Amino acid sequence: MKFGGTSVGSIESLLNLRDIVNASSKPVLVVVSAMGGFTNQLLAMCEQAQQRDISCLDTLEAARKRHHDAIDGVVVESMRDEVHATIDHFIDDSLKPYYLALATNPHMPVDEIERMCDAIVAHGEILSSAIVAGMFDDGVPHLSLNYMRTVPDGHGRVLDWEETGRLVKEEFAAMADGVHVAQGFISRDKATGDVTNLGRGGSDYTAAILATLLDAEALEIWTDVDGFMTADPRTHPDATVIQQMTYAQAQEMCDAGAKVIYPPTIAPVAMKHIPVWVKNTFNPAATGTVIID
Repeated sequence: MKFGGTSVGSIESLLNLRDIVNASSKPVLVVVSAMGGFTNQLLAMCEQAQQRDISCLDTLEAARKRHHDAIDGVVVESMRDEVHATIDHFIDDSLKPYYLALATNPHMPVDEIERMCDAIVAHGEILSSAIVAGMFDDGVPHLSLNYMRTVPDGHGRVLDWEETGRLVKEEFAAMADGVHVAQGFISRDKATGDVTNLGRGGSDYTAAILATLLDAEALEIWTDVDGFMTADPRTHPDATVIQQMTYAQAQEMCDAGAKVIYPPTIAPVAMKHIPVWVKNTFNPAATGTVIID
């Protein structure tokens, strides 16, 4: 089950997430995005810091409060102190030093700035996953940086399927009952170990990669719409949900700009014939869209 930014962005949506996961009678691997809007904030703070504007630290304090409020609203009581401490650790010992380094080193090489910003933006998923894992008595956290590997391809970065597959099988070899929680989007360079990512929207892709490598029974993409629609409901009020699609049809719609699923998501699961469900975290009773052969 993959939950996007809006699905982990508020106490209400997090409680819906908990109910959805708890309704499953089978072991679940939950892949989460950063809290809604937080990735954009992290990137904006990078820009501020590079302009020697340390007011980005005020924004960081507001983000700290948002995460702590979520903890108090959804994390099981026995885990709250631990999750609060985790959030503070990553903010005080990691994010703050990164931003201060950007703000106080005007001659930092461009490639070092890029590496630092990639490391900064990874914190969104790390923080949200700590909260989600703490919502369940049997929550088991998994750090995606331990097993997701990328390599440069001349135009950006691509997944190293062979190395990622080997590491995923090691990470989840003893996967037992319970709610397993991983971060979407984030990865490491295979050669250097630098923090990288799978691109904006990459949490969908992370979930598809894990579903494929672990031979999942199904992949569920939980978002803030009822599924693929016949048209954009903002401009076509009579648009209806498409209840069933083929992989090819879904890929065509994604490539044409339908912002329901990150386009690279479809191919891996199609190769394994894994059904993909697109469902609404805020309306879980809705039928949604199923993508199959």
